[in-house]
Amino acid sequence: MVASCSLPKRVYLTLYNWVVLSGWVQVLYWAVRTLKESGHEGVYDAVERPLLLAQSAAVLEILHGLVGLVRSPITATLPQIGSRLYVTWGILWSFPETRNHMLVSSLVISWSITEAKFRERITPVVSTFFAYIIRYSFFGMKEALGSAPSWLMWLRYSTFLVLYPTGIASEVGLIYVALPYIQKSEKYCIRMPNKWNFSFDYFYAALLALGIYVPGGPHMYSYMIGQRKRALSKSKRE
Repeated sequence: MVASCSLPKRVYLTLYNWVVLSGWVQVLYWAVRTLKESGHEGVYDAVERPLLLAQSAAVLEILHGLVGLVRSPITATLPQIGSRLYVTWGILWSFPETRNHMLVSSLVISWSITEAKFRERITPVVSTFFAYIIRYSFFGMKEALGSAPSWLMWLRYSTFLVLYPTGIASEVGLIYVALPYIQKSEKYCIRMPNKWNFSFDYFYAALLALGIYVPGGPHMYSYMIGQRKRALSKSKRE
């Protein structure tokens, strides 16, 4: 009974990881190609569709943790995925004025490399991108074959040491860049009076999000360093 239950789970997680990986590979390919051919200004337009799909698919990882499909604690998964969804939809998609900024390149290539190494021309979007490629190839291979090569495990638990800070810096930078556009447009704001007797200012919500990064970024980085130590020491024992 246990085996019959685990097989569908492994098949599903294998397919999920490889499908998401294919999305991030597209993001990386179009980001690098656009940087090479026309510069950082056109990166977002080139990667928008696969970026929105791949990043939105990460919502399922929260559900995976909630229902017990994976062992990742929801307390670690939720803030990380939530912050990236916020930057993807709440900043880049909602405020087109931010899309030509060079930080978009460093953002998508950090989210997408934990995934490759590029020359200094590739900015923060790029570092995030590589992180996702390494992440989903690692879990896709692990679910499909039961294990992953030691070199891929090392990349999975080591590239974040550089790519996570560049990704975080890009996220924070883009939220900051968006602040004047948020304030001017009043998009997503709810003003009183209204029938709900409730008001909401998206500008102050963005400021709050920036404030959360102050304790949240170092906390997540420390958590990931702890994960790295456990995973690599376990690999050595095996």
